[in-house]
Amino acid sequence: MARILLTNDDGIHGPGLHALAAALASTAHDVVVVAPDHDASGTGAALGRFAPGEPVPVSRAVLPGAEAVEAWALAGPPGMCVLAAVLGAFGEPPEVVVSGINLGLNTGRAILHSGTVGAALTAQNFGARGLAVSMAEADVLPWGSAADVALDVLDRVLEGPERTVLNLNVPALPSAELGVLRWARLAPFGAVRAAMSGAAEGRLQFELIEVPSELPVDTDTALVAEGHPTVTAIAGVAEAWPDGALAVAPMPSISTAEVATPGLAFSTAHLLPDPNESRHLHARTVDR
Repeated sequence: MARILLTNDDGIHGPGLHALAAALASTAHDVVVVAPDHDASGTGAALGRFAPGEPVPVSRAVLPGAEAVEAWALAGPPGMCVLAAVLGAFGEPPEVVVSGINLGLNTGRAILHSGTVGAALTAQNFGARGLAVSMAEADVLPWGSAADVALDVLDRVLEGPERTVLNLNVPALPSAELGVLRWARLAPFGAVRAAMSGAAEGRLQFELIEVPSELPVDTDTALVAEGHPTVTAIAGVAEAWPDGALAVAPMPSISTAEVATPGLAFSTAHLLPDPNESRHLHARTVDR
């Protein structure tokens, strides 16, 4: 049994949050819900503004279909909900943060801006595990189907090492019509992208448009479009060192170094990792 914080970025009134709360309530886990009291979509891992002497409003909430689950509405983004929970504001700090179910996919590198994913990555930053859950938009929204997949993936999160974070995206299909759950790379962009639809003095107008480009078949955006739920393991704050840089010991001199190594002087001779290659991004594991 684990202590689980459930949050989202659609807000405390989000039906995806209610569905996931009901699903988690059917397990043996100890669940508390702390979600924004407003729609906080697109806030990433932001904490919002807070300062000593300025209380952050928080109030009790009752979730339809999950009335027995302790729930709170907080006047801040999902990152702040996680921060408050890990600092003990709502009892024992969570071991796992589950975020969602978000209405709309969070795929591709656009997840940088997602409050749903940002909550899970905030958990990671504080040493907890995280699971971000999103479902495609559709005329009919099978929240229960996505919640069932989320419970299955949650078991894998709990089995993983500390700071494990998985990003789960589910097509808007009944359980019987879902494809096989697949591991996926992040696509270059999500299912939609931001565009400017107008600009006038003192005002900008944005819109979301569908992405027409053909995407690699092993990416999350492409696989969800084929009917497959997808899972991607992600890391938030990760240092980017060339392969082998952190294994160098003792620290070499600047004249003998072949790759950038922590502690050496900055030099144009140092090689920088390619951010397009995920295998070149390494969380720091060696204490210098």
